[in-house]
Amino acid sequence: MENPEVAVSSCSGHDDANLCSYKRHLSVSQEGLLEDQLRRKLKFFFMNPCEKFWARGRKPWKLGIQLLKIAMVTIQLVIFGLSNQMVVAFKEENTVAFKHLFLKGYMDRMDDTYAVYTQTDVYDQIFFAINQYLQLPNISVGNHAYEKKGAEETALAVCQQFYKRGTICPGNDTFDIDPEIVTDCLYIEPMMPLDNTTVGKHNLNFTLDFHRLVMVQLMFNLKAINLQTVRHHELPDCYDFTLTIVFDNKAHSGRIKISLDNDIAIRECKDWHVSGSIQKNTHYMMIFDAFVILTCLASLILCTRSVVKGIQLQREFVSFFLYYYKKEVSFSDQMEFVNGWYILIMVSDVLTIVGSTLKMEIQAKSLTSYDVCSILLGTSTMLVWLGVIRYLGFFQKYNLLILTLRAALPNVMRFCCCAAMIYLGYCFCGWIVLGPYHVKFRSLNVVSECLFSLINGDDMFATFAKMQQKSYLVWLFSRIYLYSFISLFIYMVLSLFIALITDTYETVKHYQQDGFPETELQRFISQCKDLPNSGRYRLEEESSASLFCCCNGCNEHI
Repeated sequence: MENPEVAVSSCSGHDDANLCSYKRHLSVSQEGLLEDQLRRKLKFFFMNPCEKFWARGRKPWKLGIQLLKIAMVTIQLVIFGLSNQMVVAFKEENTVAFKHLFLKGYMDRMDDTYAVYTQTDVYDQIFFAINQYLQLPNISVGNHAYEKKGAEETALAVCQQFYKRGTICPGNDTFDIDPEIVTDCLYIEPMMPLDNTTVGKHNLNFTLDFHRLVMVQLMFNLKAINLQTVRHHELPDCYDFTLTIVFDNKAHSGRIKISLDNDIAIRECKDWHVSGSIQKNTHYMMIFDAFVILTCLASLILCTRSVVKGIQLQREFVSFFLYYYKKEVSFSDQMEFVNGWYILIMVSDVLTIVGSTLKMEIQAKSLTSYDVCSILLGTSTMLVWLGVIRYLGFFQKYNLLILTLRAALPNVMRFCCCAAMIYLGYCFCGWIVLGPYHVKFRSLNVVSECLFSLINGDDMFATFAKMQQKSYLVWLFSRIYLYSFISLFIYMVLSLFIALITDTYETVKHYQQDGFPETELQRFISQCKDLPNSGRYRLEEESSASLFCCCNGCNEHI
């Protein structure tokens, strides 16, 4: 042990405060006492909840709160999920209804093939949609209505986009065109057609120059109320539908594709009244959500307290080790004091608190952010259930999975980085070469999804069969491309990936039988032979002085 006089002279203003607090006049017996006290303190810190209860009678509050939180958060998620399903179903059904109402001759699952090929069909489609819009109150079976701004109803806009100037003569292989796009719009006010008359080409000053035409858009707004939530004891929402019917002639290929886009906004109804017990049920749900927030807040406080205590104990151990053993504590040993499970639980608590607050606002009809709320609650519930793995890790058989994942993660991440380079190379190559000839390679996102499916053995034959044979060279390249990718990733990359996990699993299993290699932190703690039920930890708790305080107290007696 170092001479006390030397210890005093070596403490300078540049040293760490915790380190300097150790450099005092201590007897050998006092130093041994402090070392034993630190060992017991560290051993207690790394005990599981049951051992802590035996050691100091400390009740496992965090464990109890986590179990309660799992049940409450899951129930909350299920209730919100059922409500969100009605919202999503209402959106989708309205979109399908609008396609059947405003697109002439539309049938389900025709979105990719719905198009017109003659000028007459284009005019028929446009005027059909206009007449359906004007007759909507009489033909729609839903509670759809025109949007109102003040006392007036908003108009339907028919806008055509065309090149500013153009003379095209394909027969002579000549053209003269100004690529500037000009937009011309015609507005039609909602009205009730009289005597079953319909709007047609003779009623409107509307003509199309198909040689210069780029696109025609019909834009209008409708409103509706989702009444089905009343049967589930929830207040209805008001919906704004911004509909756009697009006639796409950008390619000038003789095929004008038609699509209907429905942009949906959910708003709070301005004036509503519902008879019965819906209000009372809403209050009960808000009370339940408030209780979930309080539970998560308690969990957040307890976990934050444990993380802070772990960091304090880490600094204490680092200073002690540096002074007594003249060694720096390794980074891996320092990270043992930072409990990643607590950080995971804290993140889930924050997400649950924010998501529950949004849910309460949605139930009160102050907000309508269903998607944001579902992402927050869904992610928080996933993290809460993942946090249960921490408590399963206290059992040796269950801990095998956790230790395998933890040990394999660095190698797996490095392996995935290397494999990603090959994967991205195939993605870019497939997109640029096969994109014009294969529907599954039209965009980088679709290419990535297709290749990932091939790795998992899905839809292989369809990927080969759908390749167009218009270019024999590209068709031959596609065979080489697909065969090489499947062979490389299924037979080599995936096999190596599985081998990494299997090798780590066998190593961890061997360590569980013969013992894990001990780190310096574990060797230091293992010298403390006090059992959790020995009573020594209760005496430790009664002593309010920490190691640093003990050092200062010793100085006062010297």
